Amino acid sequence: MEHGSIERDIHVDASPEVVFEVISRPEHMREWWPDDARFEPVEGAPGELFWRDAVTGETMTVALTVVEVDPPSRFSFRWCYVDGARGGDSLLVTFDLEPTQQGTRVRMTETGFREMGWEVAVLEEQYREHATAWDHYIPRLGAYVERLVSAP
Repeated sequence: MEHGSIERDIHVDASPEVVFEVISRPEHMREWWPDDARFEPVEGAPGELFWRDAVTGETMTVALTVVEVDPPSRFSFRWCYVDGARGGDSLLVTFDLEPTQQGTRVRMTETGFREMGWEVAVLEEQYREHATAWDHYIPRLGAYVERLVSAP
């Protein structure tokens, strides 16, 4: 396994404009991915994602920086900074949206794993954890969009 990038595709029955809002606005993002999100969808804006552990109640905070905002076709951000310091090595998540006859094809790509400087065992573990997480969250993205567009 090359551990270079993770790609996930999903088709949603909604316009790219609707999907762009869902992937780039904290109030929507928290409905399908983190427990909470705080950032402005503006290039260069810093932000944070929050996950609460259901057992311990502890909150994990992850810094992010918005990289690209190109409505309604692309939204990207950097996160998982080495040592938590913005500006260092990090992973890049990009959502590319392509209109289709029946809605939008969403391609999520996460890159930068090999550039993080991790030992091989850590690289493999991080890659596996992120791949498994995206396998969980990308379908939730689709389900949330479906609920959003079918709501009265």
